Amino acid sequence: MGGKQTPEWLTADAGGIAGAVELLRSGELVAVPTETVYGLAARADSEAAVAGIYRAKGRPDFNPLIVHVASLEMARRLAVFDERAEALATRFWPGPLTLVLPVAVASPVVPAVTAGLATIALRMPDHAAMQELLRELDVPVAAPSANRSGSVSPTTPQHVAESLGSAISAILDGGACPRGLESTIVALRDDESWQLLRHGPITEAELAALLGPPKPLADARIEAPGQLAQHYSPGKPVRLAAERAETDEFLIGFGPIEGDCTLSETGDLALAAARLYACLHQAAASDRARVAVAPVPDEGIGAAINDRLRRAAA
Repeated sequence: MGGKQTPEWLTADAGGIAGAVELLRSGELVAVPTETVYGLAARADSEAAVAGIYRAKGRPDFNPLIVHVASLEMARRLAVFDERAEALATRFWPGPLTLVLPVAVASPVVPAVTAGLATIALRMPDHAAMQELLRELDVPVAAPSANRSGSVSPTTPQHVAESLGSAISAILDGGACPRGLESTIVALRDDESWQLLRHGPITEAELAALLGPPKPLADARIEAPGQLAQHYSPGKPVRLAAERAETDEFLIGFGPIEGDCTLSETGDLALAAARLYACLHQAAASDRARVAVAPVPDEGIGAAINDRLRRAAA
């Protein structure tokens, strides 16, 4: 089907997954559910299919894409795995961890996916429908978040439809994403060091327990999604650490600060992460000119939440 009509809405059952696989195999774009956010999927070994992702998202061509794999065996065909990478994959896959590793010499992934870099970002998602799709397709899939570049990430199929609409062929409806926050991204370096490129559900402390302390980022190279200074924007000015809202502000609350949309009334950071983008979408759709966000503790997954909020406010 072409890109000028309403996307097909597929249920996340055997028939819907088979339909999504057929579309992906033929080079079409399909929005797919993961445990983090909805991804805009295309086969990673096709220049034409990957070009469709950049076209649909309006994404800068220097921003690499995450490749989703069905198995560790598939991942090893795409990247060079050392002992650290093997240990991380064993501990955290399937799950919300993306590894930035050297590209394998014989990798079939097209250069547009890696933005011409010598590294590739890989993840094995922890979502039953996405896992089944990847197994049936048996091809690595590039799948950045299924929204226009720089805007709020989608955690429901409705968010996808509102952001991308007819730019894609289908949406595989897996319901709301349980994690609601993009994966943690870790780069493993040749000198045995590692760097945290994006905060996410897996914390820096969890990684350091396995790898030792990280190496600080020395430059501003864009090696993975979510590193742009302005990202996740609701399209309105965002004020952080707000104790209350001004008259023209949509307040996103947390803990004792009740808002128009509240991340977690009890101060539960995991729940706050799951609700973050839904609240930003509500703020974007509201008639208020600005957005205010209550303070969120910068600990554990709160560091990832605050990272997204700072970029939304940039």
